[in-house]
Amino acid sequence: QVQLVESGGGLVQAGGSLRLSCAASGRSLREYSVGWFRQPPGKEREYVGGFFRNNGREYYGDSVKGRFTISKDNAKNTVYLQMNSLKPDDTAVYYCAADSTLIFGRLRDARLYDYWGQGTQVTVSS
Repeated sequence: QVQLVESGGGLVQAGGSLRLSCAASGRSLREYSVGWFRQPPGKEREYVGGFFRNNGREYYGDSVKGRFTISKDNAKNTVYLQMNSLKPDDTAVYYCAADSTLIFGRLRDARLYDYWGQGTQVTVSS
């Protein structure tokens, strides 16, 4: 199985940028679809975006399209989430997750991911 560790969260002003990392160990991330999710206080977990294992392409949630970019470094077994033009509404705990059996139409469903990191807090001040 794969273990995931997020890093890179912090406090940033609105309009600023952060880059989150999701470092994997135990198995190669190429074996998995990988998703980034976020959970604001008192709200449900929301799909931010991720990679689909079968075609290697990245996909994004509607609220972050054009501002966030997902990339990966296979040599480092790490996936990144570059967040630009941050807004106070982006404040949340950000998680990365992985699963090897997801089908394309279910990438946004957090319940279907088997492996999760511990999360990293992102706070955007106005």
